[in-house]
Amino acid sequence: MFGLWSGMVIGFVTEYYTSNAYGPTLGLADACRNGPAPNIILGLALGYASVVIPILAITATIAYAFSVAGMYGVGLAALGMLGSLPVALSIDGYGPISDNAGGVAEMSGLPSSIRQKTDALDAAGNTTAAVGKGFAIGSACLVGLALFGAFITRVHDSTVDILRPAQFAGLLVGAMLPYAFSALTMAAVGDTANDMMAFIINDYNAREEHDAKQAELKAANPDHVKVKLEPDYQGCIRISTEASLRKMVLPGALVLGSPLAAGFLFGPPAVAGLLAGAIVSGVQVAISASNTGGAWDNAKKETEKRRQVHRSEVRQAGGDVDAYEQEYQEFEKSDNLNSDRAQEIKATVLKTRDLRERHVAAVVGDTVGDPLKDTSGPAINILIKLSAITSLVFGSYIRDHHAFDTEQDINDAKLHGVAHVDVVTVPK
Repeated sequence: MFGLWSGMVIGFVTEYYTSNAYGPTLGLADACRNGPAPNIILGLALGYASVVIPILAITATIAYAFSVAGMYGVGLAALGMLGSLPVALSIDGYGPISDNAGGVAEMSGLPSSIRQKTDALDAAGNTTAAVGKGFAIGSACLVGLALFGAFITRVHDSTVDILRPAQFAGLLVGAMLPYAFSALTMAAVGDTANDMMAFIINDYNAREEHDAKQAELKAANPDHVKVKLEPDYQGCIRISTEASLRKMVLPGALVLGSPLAAGFLFGPPAVAGLLAGAIVSGVQVAISASNTGGAWDNAKKETEKRRQVHRSEVRQAGGDVDAYEQEYQEFEKSDNLNSDRAQEIKATVLKTRDLRERHVAAVVGDTVGDPLKDTSGPAINILIKLSAITSLVFGSYIRDHHAFDTEQDINDAKLHGVAHVDVVTVPK
């Protein structure tokens, strides 16, 4: 029950920080009036701040569960949090479905009013997806801790002591792993985006040349039937699919190889420190990345909604935003901005331009946030769980076979009453 309620608290906090119905995300939308930089800065701060209450909830869950039933209680708390997993998975799928529905509506040439409705649904979907990720991240922490306890039992150890150099070094390396993992996954997204943009530009230029040639043929022969060259959608799909497979080899090797390398070199103490560091650091990074990306996405949706409301208001008053903008540009070219007509439409045009600039700033934030909330943040759950499972599977072998005996060094120091050990590893 404690795990279940803790998950609910994480869900409420996630909704508060990522929904455009509450202050934090509305603040990001307002910050876009001064360009992308304030939006990026405040978005990062929002993600960091959103970590506090979920971590306190997880801490309280662990403390209560351990005091009642030890590590078995922690496992039960993890099951309690995972008890709502079917609902979490359902709401996690709501966002992509709404987003793709909007894409289908746009590609099908449906009226803009349809796209406005799907955008509203997508904004709600961003929040529900962030809530689902919050559940997953919290449960990953508890499951990782339970697996860590199983590993400690298998290697016949009982503590993680930062005064033991091998374990402290493992803690530092483990805390670094989520950052290295995030760097690899985000670089994969960025590199693939560059490749896809280059492909799209080349494809666009090829179609422009094709259309020009068709126009020449039509001019030379009026009976010539123009052949339309469609965009190469399959090429974009191929680039993203191949990159999603190829560029995940190195992150996967990092997850599986790090605990094995630490164990085969320095034994169970180093692995214990590495797992503890990865769990503690990974939870923070995953929550902040997920919530920052979700808030940026919904801040963009909020700016789009404000632009649509502005256009609707102008239309109801009998005007047209685009026509006003064109007319005002003519006044600017002729230096006739003091005319009655220019002054009449000035406020509307300036508000239109301001909303457009806010939308550009919000799109920048959303573009930065997508790799955080859709790639790096959720994938850290895999880092935590898979590294712990790998360590558990190879626990007995690591205990009996490793290159350097750090335990013997510590025991020799204790035997001779040495409080400080300068040499931390002794080859067998």
